[in-house]
Amino acid sequence: MSATRYTYLGPEGTFTEAALRTLPEAATRELVPMVSVPAALDAVRNGEAAAALVPIENSVEGGVTATLDELATGEPLMIYREVLLPIAFALLVRPGTKLSDIKTVTGHPVAQPQVRNWLSANLPEALWESAASNADGARLVQEGRYDAAFAGEFAAATYGLTALVTEIHDAENAETRFVLVGRPARPAAPTGVDKTSVVIWLGDDHPGALLEFLQEFAVRGVNLVLIQSRPTGAGIGNYCFAVDAEGHIADRRVGEALMGLKRLSPKVRFLGSYPRAGATQADVTPLRRGVQDQEFLAASDWLARVQDGRI
Repeated sequence: MSATRYTYLGPEGTFTEAALRTLPEAATRELVPMVSVPAALDAVRNGEAAAALVPIENSVEGGVTATLDELATGEPLMIYREVLLPIAFALLVRPGTKLSDIKTVTGHPVAQPQVRNWLSANLPEALWESAASNADGARLVQEGRYDAAFAGEFAAATYGLTALVTEIHDAENAETRFVLVGRPARPAAPTGVDKTSVVIWLGDDHPGALLEFLQEFAVRGVNLVLIQSRPTGAGIGNYCFAVDAEGHIADRRVGEALMGLKRLSPKVRFLGSYPRAGATQADVTPLRRGVQDQEFLAASDWLARVQDGRI
């Protein structure tokens, strides 16, 4: 395995590359762009790279399904870190292009909902076609296949383009969450401001099936920050659920919730416990009485004493 190589959703000039370069270790790694999320993750699976950075959630469009599905299937991988990156687009064009010249535009499919209103107001007749990434859209504009691309302003220099309009976003404070993914290993120690990600499969379809899973978290005071259903591919009505929960697998409340899920579900995939990006202790949901580690330990000790006749 190459311990010095990180892959990411390319080509050069993507928001994913920008997010990756915010990590301190990126300065000492070989950063290799890949054509897709599956390609970036497969490089980790087959040992060509130590880790991959890929987008997983957008504050406007929601989950990045390509990443969620890839992490839920295939050889297991694990999330070690997350990065939050504010997102604003620039309209990149070949030098000399005016707004009135633009008849075709391109960008990543996730970008379209973030610029839809601006596009409707400023280029209502322009035809949108999706690209593999925003940077790939910039490359296609460079090649003359489209008139303009929505991408990061930083991509303009890479592709010899001009940022005709900058700071384009329909939603203020839009951001994308990226995750650094590697091969499974022991999770890092808890920081006190952590997140745990899992994928859960329903065993059978019956009234209250999802509620049973959610109760495993609720009765132990574990706050959920994301839950998203994804089709399993086994037919209409067959779903798995991607869940992000506050806390670390080493926390008793989280560990016991995961054991409860494993009892109920035919398959639970652990995706990692890792620090929450940009969060502080003030962002953690306060724990109610009965769900703190010392209370779990005290209850376990009480049960052992009762079983031993030491009432």
